[in-house]
Amino acid sequence: MFHVVIPARFASTRLPGKVLLPLGGRPMIQWVHERALAAKPRDVIIATDDARIAAAAARFGAEVAMTAASHPSGTDRIAQAARERGWADTDIVVNVQADEPLIPSALIGQVARLLESSPAADVATLACAVGSAEDLLDPNVVKVVADATGRALYFSRAPIPWDRDGAAARPPQISIAGTWRHIGIYAYRVAALRRLTSFPPSALELREKLEQLRALEHGLQIQVAQACEAPGPDVNTPEDLLRVGRLMGA
Repeated sequence: MFHVVIPARFASTRLPGKVLLPLGGRPMIQWVHERALAAKPRDVIIATDDARIAAAAARFGAEVAMTAASHPSGTDRIAQAARERGWADTDIVVNVQADEPLIPSALIGQVARLLESSPAADVATLACAVGSAEDLLDPNVVKVVADATGRALYFSRAPIPWDRDGAAARPPQISIAGTWRHIGIYAYRVAALRRLTSFPPSALELREKLEQLRALEHGLQIQVAQACEAPGPDVNTPEDLLRVGRLMGA
């Protein structure tokens, strides 16, 4: 069995309070919570420092962990929740983002099982094939390269691996074969979570603005597998909210 923690903050540069915005008459975070429950974990906890989010979660019966307002990331919120609940070092915690109301429950279970079946790994995550050259070149689409056993070698906003010969052709014909888009869902062993959050932001993390690079720089092993199901879109802008609402029929 595994735990799910949904870190949730009210502040958002592009869409403040987005996790409480309504979709189909319910706050977005309630949809995320229901998707997490459907994965049948041991428990699902919403970790927040905001009383408005805590009150909304209480109304739909969610368990809430009030965390420090000073946390720089959701990972730190999860680490506090794990510490205060006394979870064992070997327990597995899945980080589910609060702005993904269409996250497939199958992915939550898959990433937990991936870590459980990878005893050498500290963290597990998922990826799917890059769908277009535009996505490969888009810095908002995070790419991942793994070795033959699925161990992550690097994550980047840059197009990796780079098709040198295709890019040099006239006209350029960049191949996307064998390129992988990272899906931002993680499973952690509690001991690794505690270790990761004890380190300051690393040089590569600060350069790429990717927290998972801190884990790699400090020698933590991240196991990657192909997602069993395509992830739904997350919500970062008002346009995203409208698009997700249409997909949900809300």
